[in-house]
Formats: sequence, C-alpha cells, structure tokens
Amino acid sequence: MTVHDALQAVTDRIAARSAKTRAAYLDACRANMRPGPRRRLLSEGNLAHAAAACPVLEKTELLGASWPNLGIVTAYNDMLSAHQPFGRFPDVIKRAARKAGATAQVAGGVPAMCDGVTQGRDGMELSLFSRDVIAQSTAVALSHDCFDAAIHLGVCDKIVPGLLIAALRYGYLPHIFAPAGPMPSGIPNPEKAKVRQQFAAGEVGRDTLLAAEAASYHSPGTCTFYGTANTNQMLMEIMGMQLPGSSFIHPNTPLRDAMTARTVARAVAITNMAEDFTPACEVIDVRAIVNGLVGLMATGGSTNLTIHLSAIARSAGLLIDWNDYAEISRIVPLICRIYPNGAADVNHFHAAGGMAYLVGELLGEGLLHPDVTTVAGGEGLLEYAKEPVLMDESTLEVGYRDGPGTSLVPDILACVSEPFRADGGLALMTGNLGRGVMKVSSVARENWQVEAPAIVIDDQDDLIALHQAGELERDFVAVLRFQGPRANGMPELHKLTPVLGLQQDKGFRVALVTDGRMSGASGKIPAAIHMHPEALLGGPLSRVVTGDTVRVDAAAGTVEVLDADLSRRDPASAPMRGNLSALGMNMFAPQRSIATDAESGASTLGNMFGNAAVPA
Repeated sequence: MTVHDALQAVTDRIAARSAKTRAAYLDACRANMRPGPRRRLLSEGNLAHAAAACPVLEKTELLGASWPNLGIVTAYNDMLSAHQPFGRFPDVIKRAARKAGATAQVAGGVPAMCDGVTQGRDGMELSLFSRDVIAQSTAVALSHDCFDAAIHLGVCDKIVPGLLIAALRYGYLPHIFAPAGPMPSGIPNPEKAKVRQQFAAGEVGRDTLLAAEAASYHSPGTCTFYGTANTNQMLMEIMGMQLPGSSFIHPNTPLRDAMTARTVARAVAITNMAEDFTPACEVIDVRAIVNGLVGLMATGGSTNLTIHLSAIARSAGLLIDWNDYAEISRIVPLICRIYPNGAADVNHFHAAGGMAYLVGELLGEGLLHPDVTTVAGGEGLLEYAKEPVLMDESTLEVGYRDGPGTSLVPDILACVSEPFRADGGLALMTGNLGRGVMKVSSVARENWQVEAPAIVIDDQDDLIALHQAGELERDFVAVLRFQGPRANGMPELHKLTPVLGLQQDKGFRVALVTDGRMSGASGKIPAAIHMHPEALLGGPLSRVVTGDTVRVDAAAGTVEVLDADLSRRDPASAPMRGNLSALGMNMFAPQRSIATDAESGASTLGNMFGNAAVPA
C-alpha cells in the first residue's frame, strides 16, 4: 500500500526532528532488555515476597518454573461507570493466563477520577495532573521487575494517556490494553444538550435536568458521546496497543470476556519467552504516532489529545507539535459524525462499521501507515480492518472476519471520497494572543469568524453571573484567563457551554478564548483553547482588557486583538486563589510550578534522555 505523500512528509519531518531523542530512548529500552522470566534475577527473599499470597499452582510456577508472569495495572473503581466493569477482570485474566501457560498478578492500582463528576468543581483542578500521577503510579506497580508483560485496564480521560506514558517508560516490556467498553445508548445526546440549555435559560428546573442526565449516564460502561474516553479507545486500536475491534464491545457480555481472554493470550505470546516478542518501544514509533493523529482527525476526536498525544510521543522520544496536527488535519478528511459532531453515539458508530471500516477506508486511501508493529501481530495495521466474532461462548473462542467494505450507515461513517468535510476539523490558532487550537468540526461555518468586544474574566462563574444579570445580550468574545497548567492545573470549562450556546442560538456572535481546556465535548461555540504562553506567565491574555476588539477566525487560523498594542500594557495580576486545602488542591502546587505548556504535553514528569533531553 502506498502512503499519501504529504502524510509521509509529516512522518519524515517528525522523525528527523526526533532523531537524537528517539535514539536515546531506544538505547535506554534496549539496555533494560534481558531474557525472561525477568524474576530470575530476584533474590530468594525478593521472589518469596512476590509469590507469598498466590494460590499453590501460581506460587509453584512463580518460585521455580518458567511460565511468564503478567502484571495487571488496573484503574478499577466502582464510582466511574467506565471502570466499574474492571472489578471482575483480574479473575478473567488469571483464568486465561493459566490456560495460556502463564501467571498473572495485580501489580497495582492507579487513581481514576471522573471529569463528569468534577466538572465545574474545584476537583477539576486536579484532573490534568492526575494523568502524570497515574503514570507514576504505574511505574510503582511495575517497579518490582518480576513481570514479563503488562496488561493495562483503563478507559477514561487522563487514565489511558497516563498508563501509556508509563508503559513507554517501561518500553522494553510488552504492554497491551484491555478496555471495558461503552454503556448502552441512553437518551439522544442532542436531547440532553437541549435540556441543559433550557436549564441555563430558566425554562426547566433541576428535576428535569437531573432526569435527562441520569437517562444519559445510566449503567456500567463508558459514556457514549465521542469525548476523550472514547477517543482514547480509538487511539489504542489505531496505534496498535489493543486488539482489533476491542474498543466498543459492551461490558459484561460474552464477547467482551472473550476479547479479554484473547488479550491475555496475546500478552503471553508477545513476551520474550515466546515466539513473537513485541516490546512497547517497537509498537509506538513515529508511524504509530502519525496514525494516531490521522485517527484523531478522521473521527473528530477530543481536543484533549492535542495535549496528551504530545506527552505520549515525548515518552517514546518523539517530538510533535501543533503544526504536525494542523498539517495532518489538512490532509485527512472528517469521515465520522459522532456527537458532538453529529447526533450518533459510539454504539451507532460501532454498528455502522466501526473501527474495522474506519481503518480499512483510511488504509485504502493511503492515509495510514500499514507496515507497523502491533500487539495483534500478523500483517500490521491490516489486521485492524477486521472485526471479532464470538465462535464459542463456552470456551470464549474469538475469530476474525473482514470488516465491511462500505459504511452500513453513511450518515455516521462516510468514505474519504465523499467526506463530511474535506479536512479533520482541527485548526491551529495563532496571533498576538498566543498559540492555541480550535475544534471546528462541530462549529457551523457561519460561526467560524467572530469579531466583537472582549469580556475579560478570570473564573467561569463570572460569565455565568453576567448571564444571570442579563448582561450577555450582545456580541462578545469571552476571554477567560489564568486557566493554564501553571495557574490552576488547566481545568475543563464546560460550565460555560450551555450559556455560550444559548447566546449563540439567540443570534449573537459569540466566541471563547482561553488558556484552559474544553476537551472532548467541545461543541458548537468557536473556542480558541489551550492558549500559550498562559496568562500566569505573562502571556498575551493577561494584557487584554474588557472592551478590546478581539477577532477569532478559524478559517484564517488567527486569534488576535485588533485595536491595541498589547506590548505596551503590563500583565494583569493573577486572581487570589481560594482556600483549596479542603479538597487537597494545595498538594498539587509542585506540579503546577513545573508543568510545561499545553503544546508540549502539559507534563510534570521531565525526561529520561540524558544529554539528548526533550525540550520543555
């Protein structure tokens, strides 16, 4: 298969930019490889501790035999609907491991917070940095050095990126992801959004709002809109870190259990004690990262991944920036309509052909690198144009068949020759207000350009107060500053969405400019987000004042103040922080003080490359 010339050019540019850091990364991984089982180098006391609590068969194999040992890193908790199904996964994994001639142990747990619960609350200020805590927790779990491969159980927003960042730091081991799947569809997402706006307008009460929310988020499994959690699942497939067709199978079903068992069998097969040794450092290379960027654009995925993919790439010694995202967005058309880019949810996407159709269509048009290493083995990414079939429920045997060659629902999944839009719908935004991104795939074309007076605020509640006071009945650009990684951990700002959407629906020209995040649910409002340099560091947003004329132009990729010389103004002081000790936000002050900018991944983890250090 021939790869699109422009896609290859981006790949080559990233590879050249990353030559020193990638070489240093691979050298570090190779230096840590050794014949298995890895526990062979543990002392007798070390090994006795590792096996002490195991059942007799597992203890026998761990202490004296040659079976590989799999480490399970789990983000289970029973508050997150997406992660509640993981409670029963260790037993499924251990049974499957024994059948495959291996042992498996829960190596450790990682924290897993829900942005849906913390949205608009102080706890959201921990959300982004929880990714790096998850990575560090995974490192603690794997530090015992007695595992020959790792199986990662995670789905949601910061959890999968955190797990993968750590997996790549242990890139000399094989790693594989085992997802839990989405909940069944609830009320349609546009209906939920309508009720939210009705509540913001005072047309319905809290009881109606709560009923709509509960009918949407209603059972175990991932939320069904195409936010960060489901974008993560798409990425793990298209980057070759989980099995083909595994992302969107419902939890607690025979096929889900069968896919988990097959994942275990593959984990055993890719250890260096088997025939198909596949360490993570060989899976996530420049081609896999570019394939991930392609998937992000083709599906209209979460803007959170413009942060997370940069951090993931750096963990593998690869340097990407938003110019790479923007160039791939120009090459790759949007061929999916999943809420908030359309009315359908991920269950509808899966039924319309799902990942198998998506990968097959993109491969056929030269928009993916086919010759990659994946945890599935076989013929690279061609294996991901297939879909799983349950062959025998009693034995959990899974087979594969070719995915559909044409979309089963063209209104949800299009073809590259007749896309929903000609590009991927992600715009790089630059100008005298800094550098950021805008997800335009769900913004109507008539709303791409907004030129209006600025309303400068330092807290999203300030805009809500202005709305309640009737002071937003006009055109405006909300400039929400001091929301960057260094300021307050870069929270998502979805409390603003119903208010801004309501004013836009009234016919006003409305936009948002912020150094904070909007994430996977970024919707119909033109929003230049992740702006950097952030306001706390004296970035241009700290110099804007209410009344300045701001122009946001997604078509031109510009965001700027038109009628003022910002360089002549002193930056505004950061607002006084409230007492955050009650919820523990003060514990994250060290992370805030060292976080890199959003384009570099908003990372607090530093680098592992010695003299070939990754730039901040």
